[in-house]
Amino acid sequence: MVAAPLPSAAATVAAHEPPVTVPALANWTPQGGSYLLGRHTRIVVDAGDTAARRVADTLGEDLRAAGHGAAPVAVGGDAAVRREDIVVDVDPTRGKDLGKEGYELTAGRTLTVTGATEAGAFYGTRTVLQLLAAGARIPAGRTVDVPQYAERGVGVCACYIHITTEWLENLVRDMAYHKLNHLLLELKVKSDAHPEANSWSYYTKDEIRRLVALGAKYHVTIVPEINSPGHMDPWIENRPDLQLTDSDGKPQPSRLDVTAPEAFAYYTSLIDEYSEVFTADSWHMGADEYMLGSDFAKYPHVLQYAHEKYGPDATPQDAFIDFVNRVHDYAAAKGKRLRIWNDGLTGDNTVPVKDGTTVEHWLNVKTKPSEILAQGYPLLNASYALYLVRGGFHMNTKSLYEQRWDPRSFEGEKVASSEGITGAKISLWPDNGRGETENEVAASMDLPLRYVAQTTWGVPNPDATYEAFAARAKKIGHAPGHRDLTRLPVAEGTYTLRDTRGRLAPANWRIGRTADGYATLTSASTGLCAETRSGKLTLNTPLQPGTPVTQETCSASNTLQRWQLTEVRGGYRLTNAITQMAVHVTADGRMLQYPADQRPPAVWRLSPH
Repeated sequence: MVAAPLPSAAATVAAHEPPVTVPALANWTPQGGSYLLGRHTRIVVDAGDTAARRVADTLGEDLRAAGHGAAPVAVGGDAAVRREDIVVDVDPTRGKDLGKEGYELTAGRTLTVTGATEAGAFYGTRTVLQLLAAGARIPAGRTVDVPQYAERGVGVCACYIHITTEWLENLVRDMAYHKLNHLLLELKVKSDAHPEANSWSYYTKDEIRRLVALGAKYHVTIVPEINSPGHMDPWIENRPDLQLTDSDGKPQPSRLDVTAPEAFAYYTSLIDEYSEVFTADSWHMGADEYMLGSDFAKYPHVLQYAHEKYGPDATPQDAFIDFVNRVHDYAAAKGKRLRIWNDGLTGDNTVPVKDGTTVEHWLNVKTKPSEILAQGYPLLNASYALYLVRGGFHMNTKSLYEQRWDPRSFEGEKVASSEGITGAKISLWPDNGRGETENEVAASMDLPLRYVAQTTWGVPNPDATYEAFAARAKKIGHAPGHRDLTRLPVAEGTYTLRDTRGRLAPANWRIGRTADGYATLTSASTGLCAETRSGKLTLNTPLQPGTPVTQETCSASNTLQRWQLTEVRGGYRLTNAITQMAVHVTADGRMLQYPADQRPPAVWRLSPH
């Protein structure tokens, strides 16, 4: 009889290491055996535990989406817990050790997830899904997993260009999968009260309602932002009466006049409209870069306003802070806490910002993070080092990992304690709107998102090297339900394009696939490529509805020549990858672009040529 070989030292160590997750499990107690997800697995909750039932229902959907089959929800007395079951429990008495978002997970013959709150139990199920990404068998063990920071976020500026709701939905799912819980979203909601502000890049209220509902389901709080009183040009470019006017009589389209009652009324009316569709208990007003490229000396009436309201020692900065504080009070009356960026806090004011205002620190200015903390303001780390700019600066995740970066490391200062720091976020900015496509941005943010999830929930460096952490993140993959937006739904080749009214697109088109998963359309007769380039440029992007799609010299680097083909009933929708406007054809054969809510997108039938 041959004796069984003894396990190697490496195998023994591996058996005692925590299974792979992002964020990593900081404390894992291994036990003998394993849990096996099987054909008879159920998700078991107590009768009457509506919070656990919601978590269980979402887990069941996600198990199916991940290819793990159907696991029915069994309630209370339906049957005793049995082998292969997943038990979800919300136990408020566990608040002391689990807090608001922590959970306990135990794997053995059954799998048990316990949270003191619905959010905690939900995050435990995200760990379950990640463990199952490696296979149906989970090593037996136990963990109590509690986040280090309350706010673990991503900021997205969809404020000048339109980002597809499909892309944002993918982001929400991936955030939740990695236990990120705040999406700070600067965008334009199409206004009923102010139709003069509805230049393209907006979202309809129904689109936002669907996104907010998805966020609520996945415990991602979506906080809206309308940046003010600077960066208001998307809203007031057609309202010179609200624009700050300099001493030469020249209005500034990006600056709201903080001294004008009409300007405050206009801004707060936008808060009212956003409150119809956003349910978050926070309001982000930005308040950054108000005097970017200028100074208050060119606007003497601002100082006059400050003197009249706060006395002869007041500064122009006090007029700015006064506007911030009035917005604070207005938002508070609607049950919302105010958030602002830090660079408006120059220290030149005599009037303080209202207590309770969260400050998001991104820029190294005179007033340091330690001073903001000492003054008692909640502080979020939104460092420039955590930025991803389209066609510009990208967060160097490898460098941050090797530096052991954590949310105490602000621009210009590292503070000693995490007390008062709410967390951290990465920020996506469209400074060059055509610099990268959405698919390119999604690829470039994979590791930054996962690293911020790691360092806000747990320890900054769970692995000895950045490469090992990258491998960890790759193994976990994307969230269940994540849509592959890089899939080209037709074979490459030459096609005739005809809409459902029988109108032909000019020429036959060779459809090719780009490296980032879009299509190029090359005229078979001219060798030129379809492109949209006409009209007023915003962030280097043509965003005027009704402008033509023309044939131009082909360039692999020109993102305006990339097109999204989406399969719909009866054919395909054709949308520009950058402008996010759909292509239409006129009776005389001209191709034009329009937003979907202005003209229903044409449905194209493609016939191989």
